[in-house]
Amino acid sequence: MTRLLTQRLWPALLLLALTTPAMAAITSQDWGSEDGEPVRLYTLTNAAGMEAKITNYGGVITSIRVPDKDGHFASVVEGFDSLAAYAGGGRYGALIGRFANRIKDQTYVLDGVTYHVTRAGKPYDRRVWDARAVDGPEPQLVLHLTDPDGTMGFPGTMDVTATYTLTAGNVLRIHFHATTDKPTIASLTNHSYFNMAGADAPGATILNQLLTMNADRYTIADEKNVPTGEIRDVAGTPFDFRKPTPIGAHINDPDPMLERAKGYDHNFVINGKPGTLRLAARLEDPISGRVMEEWTTQAGVQVYSANYPPSPAAQAKGYRVHGAIALEAQAFPNAPNIASFPSARVTPQKPLDETIEFRFRLAR
Repeated sequence: MTRLLTQRLWPALLLLALTTPAMAAITSQDWGSEDGEPVRLYTLTNAAGMEAKITNYGGVITSIRVPDKDGHFASVVEGFDSLAAYAGGGRYGALIGRFANRIKDQTYVLDGVTYHVTRAGKPYDRRVWDARAVDGPEPQLVLHLTDPDGTMGFPGTMDVTATYTLTAGNVLRIHFHATTDKPTIASLTNHSYFNMAGADAPGATILNQLLTMNADRYTIADEKNVPTGEIRDVAGTPFDFRKPTPIGAHINDPDPMLERAKGYDHNFVINGKPGTLRLAARLEDPISGRVMEEWTTQAGVQVYSANYPPSPAAQAKGYRVHGAIALEAQAFPNAPNIASFPSARVTPQKPLDETIEFRFRLAR
């Protein structure tokens, strides 16, 4: 009798499960340890069923699951299932600091003092951060670390907080706040690799996905891909993404900067005033219908089209050249050496306060 009743009720129970909204929440699980410190993996879920997994090791986003036009969920960022895969190499999804991207000759002058960036200490993506989970309709993960004066050659002790919020409207927001006890430089970003078809889709590349950049200009780089200070208009160049354009449309054009980088690895000057939240980039997969908009307060976005063979861990997952794209909102590379660039200076009176939002939806 019980078995017969269950069989009759099953279609109704299945329909209820498929139509009942998920509960917004944040949960965590043990994910091993690094340097004797416990590492945990946090799962943030909103009421629409979107899910983001983030670990306090390096602030890494390991997964962002969103639906396609048919309601099928998949992660749109490249990532791994174990701590060992991250500790062994690769900055997939990591929080980068103290200064994201390049500084010419690893040297800069601040207030008349010459500083050299060194390997004495760990960058932020190799650190275990203190973590605090905040449950609610829009779950948050708050990560914190103290970066001592002189680490990697940077002056000033910095107190850094990165807050990840998953909103009810399918937005993953990252807010960076950092204070310092003496003048320094800083640029923080997230280094996720996106593929809107689904990062684990067999053989998928991003070359046919549509990229739009809210950028009329880009920075010119030298033979080591370090900005020289020159800024040019994108019009008439392979860097013109002001309208939706397949990423692969001009990636092999005979442009010296493209040839040196074997694709895109360049800083775009985002239109509008730095410090204000504005649209920076839009990425769309025409087949799945998934769309991601990146909004930021940062001055620029480094576009990197995954131009080199990935790490062994990534190759084991089937990741490949041009298999994803990074859209890193940050200060301009080499900003400490270029007076005309937006400043990357942080002081006790002027803390770092920046936001990146990844907004997900379906194409209209």
